[in-house]
Amino acid sequence: MDTAVQDRRPALIDPFGRRIEYLRLSVTDKCNLRCFYCMPKGFKDFEQPEHWLTFDEIEQVIRAFTELGVARVRLTGGEPLVRKNIAQLAQRLTALPGLNDLSLSTNAMLLDKQADDLHVAGVTRINVSLDTLSPEKFRDITGGELQPVLDGLIAAKQAGFTPIKINMVAMKGINDDEFEDMVKFCLQHDFTLRFIETMPMGATAGDATDHYVNLQTVKQKLAESFEFIPGVMPGGGPARYVQVKNTGLRIGFITPISQHFCESCNRVRLSVDGTLYLCLGQENKVELRPLLRAGISDAELKTVLIDAIAQKPEKHEFNDKPQQVVRLMSMTGG
Repeated sequence: MDTAVQDRRPALIDPFGRRIEYLRLSVTDKCNLRCFYCMPKGFKDFEQPEHWLTFDEIEQVIRAFTELGVARVRLTGGEPLVRKNIAQLAQRLTALPGLNDLSLSTNAMLLDKQADDLHVAGVTRINVSLDTLSPEKFRDITGGELQPVLDGLIAAKQAGFTPIKINMVAMKGINDDEFEDMVKFCLQHDFTLRFIETMPMGATAGDATDHYVNLQTVKQKLAESFEFIPGVMPGGGPARYVQVKNTGLRIGFITPISQHFCESCNRVRLSVDGTLYLCLGQENKVELRPLLRAGISDAELKTVLIDAIAQKPEKHEFNDKPQQVVRLMSMTGG
């Protein structure tokens, strides 16, 4: 989209002067893995399919957001690739005039078979959750097998996605002996690496707290083996990047606990059932599905979204109130 045209679109500005231009869109709360820090073992309380937003409803909401200045959308879950015909939805969204960037977060278990279709549909960037390179640890963390993820990563490279980012949740006593190995893996395959601190949400909050690792210490430890220089990456996310000198590898650190990024928050989240969450760490929300199914017009929907952004809180409270958010990460959309 022409930059001048984009600048003439209305802007969604929250009460703290932050411009909201990034939406994380959950297309399902279901997942084919069971990462212990995301979804409790045995959890089956998924949203009923009749409550999922249809592709038509999703397109109406995204069109309203883009007409209000949102330029980036990320498809999330659960695991977005378990939703049927996801490439068709991607194609519909990339056709919207205001959307500049459609990306995808996935565990890559199903990516091997879908990478080409997604790339043709207009998805350009992919984030892949990968917390370990050990098949045994991967099974312990997720309940699944590692090889399909590796196959999916290779398929994504061959399809032409760039960049491909590896998201590694740093966990004390689980994968804190693998950080350097993951850096070397990403150097070998030309992936970007992002470390993420665990966040206390819902029924998994205790596990997340027990395994918390401060990423400031991870960065200091890696600096003993790798020389870092300042680095930046395109995208709307919260990572702070460095670059490994004399390589193309950028390493990001996402630090919601040790060094929160709320002052620059530019995003909101739409769950599969049409709930618009205004903060990952707060319960402020607006239910859009009843309005969509009552036949709300595009103009009325944009007014609802403007009013919703006026309710966006200043910051999360993970440190002060770690048990405050009762919903699971898979319900929120990451």
